[in-house]
Amino acid sequence: MKPFTAIFEIVEDNNCPLYNRGEAFRLTDRSFTCPENKEVCLILVREMTELLFVLMGESDQAKTSEKLYSCSGCTGLIKFRAVTGDHVAGTGSKEVPLESHEQELLDKIIDCPLFRTVPPDYLRKMLKCFREEKIFAGRSLIRKGEPNKDLFVILSGGFSVDDGPVNITLLGPGEICGEMSYFVGNVAAASVTATTDSIVVAIAGEFFSEIIEQSSELQLFMARLLAERLARANQARASDFDSCMQGRLKEMAPAELFQVLHMHQKTGVLTLHFGSDYANVSFREGCIINAVYGDLENQEAIFEILSEKEGVYSFKTGLTPQQMKAAEIGDFMMLLMEGVKRVDEEHDFL
Repeated sequence: MKPFTAIFEIVEDNNCPLYNRGEAFRLTDRSFTCPENKEVCLILVREMTELLFVLMGESDQAKTSEKLYSCSGCTGLIKFRAVTGDHVAGTGSKEVPLESHEQELLDKIIDCPLFRTVPPDYLRKMLKCFREEKIFAGRSLIRKGEPNKDLFVILSGGFSVDDGPVNITLLGPGEICGEMSYFVGNVAAASVTATTDSIVVAIAGEFFSEIIEQSSELQLFMARLLAERLARANQARASDFDSCMQGRLKEMAPAELFQVLHMHQKTGVLTLHFGSDYANVSFREGCIINAVYGDLENQEAIFEILSEKEGVYSFKTGLTPQQMKAAEIGDFMMLLMEGVKRVDEEHDFL
């Protein structure tokens, strides 16, 4: 099919909030370009898409006729007609033609939610700052705790966003990642890993800063996205804490771990693994109702657990109806204080 291109000049402007008489825009079979440095009118985009199919079915003579078109209007109205030649101001005729790979990249990203509010002419100028990358399945795009100064737009494939064992969300085509480290700091707060072979567009943070300055709507979009991502991350971490909390005793000693579960009034079973040995401690609304460590039970088991320094733990919510009726093995703070006292005395003795 022969490529289609048409240029339209605005001949009447009746209080249009975006465009002025004499300005022009370009319509092709692949894109719509508004007047330079002007925002995109979504109403006009919709109507130009409909017009595209009409014009592509007409003869060349009909396309160059003096027919007058008008938008459906919002608070204002414009009328425009097709023109020929490069003499029209604002048509973008001064644009340097893009290389084929640049045009392909522009076509891929121009409809992404991130760029819909960026003036197309400005986006064209920034293409040289974008780089397309292929990320194979299983490869990390961003690693938690490592510096990241880039923002990524996903063109195809998918990614998993994880904070350690906590899955925060899954991302797909059209979505972005890396915005948290861009706004909050250069160190990534979560890891982003490809779940399948994927393609992304990477934008250096310094260049994205220039882009975001061009559109207040883009700034609002990023603010909303950031708030949404923060809420989603906090919800995922809270959900993980409620369902399954895990870690190493080097990072959180047994006494501190017990206090966290008590303070948050958790109900469930804490399992601790010490090499080949393990212990179970049952909590009901933060109170200890049962403890087993080898041959030791209840208070003696708690005292022995508090002396351990190496191992891993996991906490899962939920108790049986019978366990929910069990009595506490003792006052929580008294158990903790006695256990810590014994550990200190044993340390002094050694």
